[in-house]
Amino acid sequence: MISEAGEIVIGLLVLAGAMISALSAFGLVRLPDVYLRSHAATKSATLGVLFILAGAFLYFAIYLDHISAKLLLGIVFVFVTAPVAGHLNGRAAYRSGVPLWERSVQDDWAEQLAKEKDRG
Repeated sequence: MISEAGEIVIGLLVLAGAMISALSAFGLVRLPDVYLRSHAATKSATLGVLFILAGAFLYFAIYLDHISAKLLLGIVFVFVTAPVAGHLNGRAAYRSGVPLWERSVQDDWAEQLAKEKDRG
């Protein structure tokens, strides 16, 4: 009984992770500017990879009676580094002058960047 429930949970986690990762790939192709693409890459891809790694972790824990420290470290590493890398890429793009999408309605950093340029 637990074996069947474990299979269902693991299958759902891996399936959800694969679907979210596919949605992320679709966003990378279809979104109009670097900032929205960065959002798709960091948010949904991170969640998709975390679901897949969680499914793998549960598989090893339930069926092989092995707690994988490597998978736990992988989960923590992806959870911490992917959003930070996406933020830094977006910040570098903004500071180097990559324009926002023409239909963007809000630019919170424009005033701050103008002040910094006036000072320096």
